[in-house]
Amino acid sequence: MTLAIHANGDGPNLTLVHGWGLGSGALKNIAQALGEHFTVNRVDLPGYGDTPPMAAGGIEAFADELAATLPPRAMLCGWSLGAMVCLACAARHPHLVARLVLVGATASFVAREGWAEAMPAAQLDEFRRALSTDSAQLLKRFASQIHQGGAQPLVAQRYLRSDDAPAASDVALLASLDLLAQSDLRPLLDAVRQPVLLVHGDADPLMPLASAERLMMALPAARLEVFGGSAHAPFASDPARFVDSVRRFAGLLE
Repeated sequence: MTLAIHANGDGPNLTLVHGWGLGSGALKNIAQALGEHFTVNRVDLPGYGDTPPMAAGGIEAFADELAATLPPRAMLCGWSLGAMVCLACAARHPHLVARLVLVGATASFVAREGWAEAMPAAQLDEFRRALSTDSAQLLKRFASQIHQGGAQPLVAQRYLRSDDAPAASDVALLASLDLLAQSDLRPLLDAVRQPVLLVHGDADPLMPLASAERLMMALPAARLEVFGGSAHAPFASDPARFVDSVRRFAGLLE
């Protein structure tokens, strides 16, 4: 399998990996902004956009497919589910990944013993039931829910809005939802020796800030930048600051 890639811009390579539900189309605007400074490669994960679904395999298989698209010493930027895929990729393919930007990230999307700072399992189960009942309504609600608590939720929601076709089929949406439910990356964290920039909104309604704080402590070379007044998509609520943060992390801005 080859992941579909949408490229724009000019400069050092930067690969963007989308989250659950909305697909890479939600990253179009931030990709354009980052393209002023980077060659941006926006990938479609398996089952999303122009990438066919994967017959079997967990988040490690997603990570390996991502690795197959990367040049040596790549810089990755993943959001939510995409952040987990990028973490796994960095641990499994350290020779390819030079640094990571992880947005709305966690080692476990679902709360587990020893990692309570995450989404309650019952809430993810509710997503699964809603998906089977009316996927279009769920995605509409999800597109609004991820901005709740932010200072300018409608502005952020418009920034993520895409005119692309639906991000994925119901089958692919369910498969990637199950991936979130099953994945626990804690055993891999010590292997992620690359520099990591964690970007998290202080009002994230899906993944509490405490999860990013736990992740920062667990990763050997991570720092956390908190976006005040932002929810689950801080790059959408304050894109200019986000672009500057990524440029600074890449050594392109003092």
